Amino acid sequence: MSIWWSLHLRRDAASVPLARRFLLGTMESAGVDPDISFDLSLALSEACANAVEHGGEYDGTSGSAGEGRDAWEEPSATASGQYRVTAYLDGEKCRIEVADSGPGFPTAGGPHSSKRQPGTGLPDPQYASYPPVTAEEGRGLCLIEQLADHVHFGNRPGCAGAVVSFDKVLKRREGALLMVS
Repeated sequence: MSIWWSLHLRRDAASVPLARRFLLGTMESAGVDPDISFDLSLALSEACANAVEHGGEYDGTSGSAGEGRDAWEEPSATASGQYRVTAYLDGEKCRIEVADSGPGFPTAGGPHSSKRQPGTGLPDPQYASYPPVTAEEGRGLCLIEQLADHVHFGNRPGCAGAVVSFDKVLKRREGALLMVS
């Protein structure tokens, strides 16, 4: 069985724990090992927090209001902003995507992906530069890269907004009742 869901959330700090609880409940129901569930839920929290903080409506000068808007973006919601969280549990892998309607990532160098095999340590040099030790913010993307097996940072095609997607190989709990396959 495969599990797929998508949440459309307001850019509000209260939406972050909601998305995290939804994911944890799905993982619990699917019999995913608690350590893997924790890693994915922490990575999701960081991606959602970034969307809440940085994912506001892009106020670029191109075109009229609403141009390039996805079907998921209701005109009434864009003033306060929103973002979308999508999760796929299929077989032995979970993929999560967080998309917002903000200005997106800097385009110099294009989108960035990182891959590493589970248990091999740190990934290759990343898009997300490591902040100074004394910095009070800026660790979210680096943390996502450490918690997931594959990460992609990019911009939504054809319109404003950032997309952070990541996946991880799943382990199951012993005696899990519902197995995703």
